[in-house]
Amino acid sequence: MKISIITVVYNNQNTINNAIDSVLNQTYENIEYIIIDGASTDGTVDIVKSYGNKIDKFISEPDNGIYDAMNKGIVLATGDIIGILNADDFYADNTVLATVVEKMQYEGADSLYADLDFAQQDNVNKTVRKWRSKPYKTDLFKNGWHPAHPTFFVRKNIYDKYGRFNLEFKISADYEIMLRFLVKHKISVIYLPKVLVKMRIGGVSNGNINNIIKANIESYKSWKVNGLKINPLSFIKKPLSKILQFKFFSFLKKNNWRAFWWR
Repeated sequence: MKISIITVVYNNQNTINNAIDSVLNQTYENIEYIIIDGASTDGTVDIVKSYGNKIDKFISEPDNGIYDAMNKGIVLATGDIIGILNADDFYADNTVLATVVEKMQYEGADSLYADLDFAQQDNVNKTVRKWRSKPYKTDLFKNGWHPAHPTFFVRKNIYDKYGRFNLEFKISADYEIMLRFLVKHKISVIYLPKVLVKMRIGGVSNGNINNIIKANIESYKSWKVNGLKINPLSFIKKPLSKILQFKFFSFLKKNNWRAFWWR
């Protein structure tokens, strides 16, 4: 079974090596690696090109944002399973993709998600937050929960059947697509209680409180565009937890604490 991994990147010369190496060092062999660059102006393109034919498909051109770049990668993908690894992220160990394929193949699942660790920007060996998920239940989204998107692997035929990222969403298209797949179309999914991805602190929807609020507005819109009944409480719980995290991050940094975890 082939698995396609898509990395989208724009001016990430300091972290792209880490992401690429974590894919190329996987023990699983049947991997198609696709990198979509948004016409970077730093040294990113040269770094990617230095890997030669180890990168199966590489495009560098202007795009309409991160989700547009992801869609380009999905169109190019020929694998049975698709995973998306951002340029700031990397796989936790070299058995991640072998484990994903084995579990999805054995269970016959349409999708899989797992756990994630947040790493310090300038020291990836320091874990500053732990995102621990739980087995999927239909009502979880209604209570403000969702899987960690970097750990979300989906069969290609699901994208073909139910669509790619909705570009109306600038910050939370990842939330919208998981809602669409899992809640609206009820694709089968399994939870793997293992850390698959390490993510540097930051991200489009997690960078500051303003983005958290914007992401929450888009999350609300996600339910409406998919014709789903909205639980107003979920839009209190979701941003509140992230705002508290944001405040707590600042407190920890100010007081020089080393690590914490948020469940």
